Amino acid sequence: MNRLFPGFAALFAIFAFAGGSATAAHGPKPLPAHGQRNVCTAAVPGLAHCDAHVVTADGGAAPLATPSYQYGYSPQDLASAYKWSGPTGSSWNWNGQTVAIVDAYDNPNAASDLATYRSQFGLPPCPAAVNGCFDKRNQRGGTAPPAGDTGWGQEIDLDIEMVSAVCPNCKILLVEADSNSFADLGAAVNEAYALGANAISNSYGAGEFFGETSYAGPYDQPGVAITVSSGDGGYGVEVPAAYNTVVAVGGTSLTSAVNSRGWSESAWNGAGSGCSAQISKRSWQTDTGCGRRTVADVSAVADPNTGVAVYDSYGSTGGANWYVFGGTSVAAPIIASVYGLAKNANTIDYAARLPYASPGKLFDVASGSNGNCSRGKRNTSSKYLCTAGPGYDGPTGLGTPNGIGGF
Repeated sequence: MNRLFPGFAALFAIFAFAGGSATAAHGPKPLPAHGQRNVCTAAVPGLAHCDAHVVTADGGAAPLATPSYQYGYSPQDLASAYKWSGPTGSSWNWNGQTVAIVDAYDNPNAASDLATYRSQFGLPPCPAAVNGCFDKRNQRGGTAPPAGDTGWGQEIDLDIEMVSAVCPNCKILLVEADSNSFADLGAAVNEAYALGANAISNSYGAGEFFGETSYAGPYDQPGVAITVSSGDGGYGVEVPAAYNTVVAVGGTSLTSAVNSRGWSESAWNGAGSGCSAQISKRSWQTDTGCGRRTVADVSAVADPNTGVAVYDSYGSTGGANWYVFGGTSVAAPIIASVYGLAKNANTIDYAARLPYASPGKLFDVASGSNGNCSRGKRNTSSKYLCTAGPGYDGPTGLGTPNGIGGF
């Protein structure tokens, strides 16, 4: 079960909408009383759900957005928090990296929604053209889209806009699977690899299940950074995040702070983590409380209470197209795009090795919890699987980006 609840959220910057541009307000303001909901239906055996949560104004379906103010973190906020260079320039210049987004079903408004988002935050235009900045394909590499779905469509907008926010000069390749079955999603991952992606982001999953290893093949692509959200149900392990060939991405709560960094992070209570029941441990993971694969590896902002701004016209209600989104669906494309900034994934077999080789180059997240992982156990040495602390822990992994040095 998700552990979020309506209430007053952490403080974060608000950007005024004025003539199509964003300007910073004078200091943070509190997010109004709000609720949140999943945008995709819960997973059933053999099917994955997306890990996106949208903040609502009334705890129901209405999005938290107004004509006067934009709530949610902007690309500039993320650059400030995670210390990479913010977007500059008015024209798009490819940096040689392609970040692929794999999702189920179609969002027919993806290109136009992306254009609106990039314009709003002063990012260079990203034309929708084959071999251009933005390219949309189906799981066979063709251009005929699968059936549409508004929930997965919102996930698509969130994902492609986070790539834009972090790496505005990366190419964005959206590969839409025919359905949310693991077979179709895996086919889309294979197609993204075949089309030359340097990083592939996957913001979906399901609890571990018998036979999960039969779907692992597409997520084993040496030389490519494959990031996967760790899940949004709190302590517990999802696949494909559990596969030991991917970068499992946990989640944090990110707030502005009066300190040298200017920001503070803690583990988000909804982030998935834990010890896999089936997948073996790789040599680069050295934690001792789990003899198999431990989730997560790294993390980024995911708490809807400190969420990101997203533009979506496909799943919108009442004509209010700006949303605040959270979930580890935010964190997975952020980390994939950091690999796009660093341009190092092809220098090593598995991209997860890179942060494990340089953990001191990340922001360590040392507080917060996503559940109770020691209930009924005499030995509490596995507490780190659900509780953040100095060094490695389950909910946040090794930590969050501090520039690109850890990648």
